[in-house]
Amino acid sequence: MIFGVIVAGGSGLRFGADMPKQFLDLAGCPIIMHTIKAFADCQKLENIYVGVHPEWVEHMKNLVSEYMPQEEQKRIHLVPGGRERNDTIMNIIEEIEKDFGTNEEHYIITQDGVRPFVSQRLIEAHIEAVLKYDAVDTAIPAVDTIIVSEDGEVIDDIPERKYLYQSQTPQSFRMDLLKNLYGALTPEEKGKLTDACKICTVHQVPVHIVEGETSNIKITTAIDLKIAQAITEKHKIDTKNS
Repeated sequence: MIFGVIVAGGSGLRFGADMPKQFLDLAGCPIIMHTIKAFADCQKLENIYVGVHPEWVEHMKNLVSEYMPQEEQKRIHLVPGGRERNDTIMNIIEEIEKDFGTNEEHYIITQDGVRPFVSQRLIEAHIEAVLKYDAVDTAIPAVDTIIVSEDGEVIDDIPERKYLYQSQTPQSFRMDLLKNLYGALTPEEKGKLTDACKICTVHQVPVHIVEGETSNIKITTAIDLKIAQAITEKHKIDTKNS
């Protein structure tokens, strides 16, 4: 089975709002619900698990009831998130195993809750790729020159841009593979390796790349939210004129 996994366990304190950023309004609908709806539109994802900060599970439950059609609500499963992103993913894997057992043919398509513009093309591409490669990331070529500085004051290196990519989500995995790789990490490694694909690379497990999209932005700042609002307005205009 292939499961949608949406990671929305953060408290959103960096945003400066009175609630986690995933619950802020975007075009009349909370950001997180845009993401959930995008995953729900893919019928190959029979079940969608959403990791939410424990203090906001009840609020999330109310949003699902308000914004999702009743027949779709049964596909949505809410799971209390952990301290870090990978902790939340592991909590969700544990819940999936409770519901559906362990199986080498279980796959997860993981998505940041605050990337509401994930396209059906990306989701479908990940489903196809993860069945073939077991571990898959999303990336776009770096546009800006990237510098390396260990002290933040002096440039140590300027890598060739043609080799650099900006990672996005989805990130997708054969579920038992990611669980076993994470379980093999030391506590210190778990604290440092906050990206699930990095867990694969440190274990020399190849991670396939699916081409991302510039519109697949992550909303982490107030400026990001303004950009997201502009994208939704343009989409409304394009839809109206089509």
